[in-house]
Amino acid sequence: MQRIRLRYTKRGRLRFTSHRDFQRAFERALRRAEVPMAYSAGFTPHPKVSYANAAPTGTGSEAEYLEIALTAERDPDKLRELLDESMPIGLDIVDAVEARTSGLADRLTASVWELRLDGVAPEDAERAVAAFNAAESVEVQRMAKNGMRTFDARSAVASLEASSETLSPQADRPTDQACAILRLVVRHVTPAVRPDDVLSGLRAVADLAPPVAAAVTRLAQGLFDEETGTVTDPLAPDREAAVTGNPTVAEAAAAKAPA
Repeated sequence: MQRIRLRYTKRGRLRFTSHRDFQRAFERALRRAEVPMAYSAGFTPHPKVSYANAAPTGTGSEAEYLEIALTAERDPDKLRELLDESMPIGLDIVDAVEARTSGLADRLTASVWELRLDGVAPEDAERAVAAFNAAESVEVQRMAKNGMRTFDARSAVASLEASSETLSPQADRPTDQACAILRLVVRHVTPAVRPDDVLSGLRAVADLAPPVAAAVTRLAQGLFDEETGTVTDPLAPDREAAVTGNPTVAEAAAAKAPA
């Protein structure tokens, strides 16, 4: 059994697709591309697809990840092209590698987010960011299944800075009016701290309240490097293993299995 790891995007208006909407679109693409999928056992078999840390509905993303299991080997690059052609524009399959290491989900420990704040002057955003970064803790509230929950939004934030330039390749609402851009690195903790929680924190510490909803895009997610403060590519270990000739996950499992 071959395992392929894919990176995909949610761009433009397609950021409003839910995770279930994406699942349906992706399973249709698998059928259209005639991918030799492995299926689960039982009364209702389904394709073996593992999704990792999907972005919330309404946010764009350049770095969503999943893994599929195949019954026959396929070239990752050609498979990516076939799947991308079968997906709606905006839900783009942009990278593919053969799984040669374990624990993809364990390597997704932080995300890089970009928040576009239309109608907010960059200098106002800079003052709010400075107040947030100077605070030891910033308590915010969010409605959860068990009622209103209060938690610290500051501790999970590895870095937060303000700018007037976007890094997103496809900004959701590009306009000529002045706006502030926030770039945010958040560790994946429990309870999860989301970009809207950080916006609530900025409102709490500096009364920063954008006149319209922020356009939020995940630029990257992966393993957080504490020394450099950067988020690394979670597919890099698989590429490196391919260069050194290390066995795939399936080959390693087969080698350990009893004869």
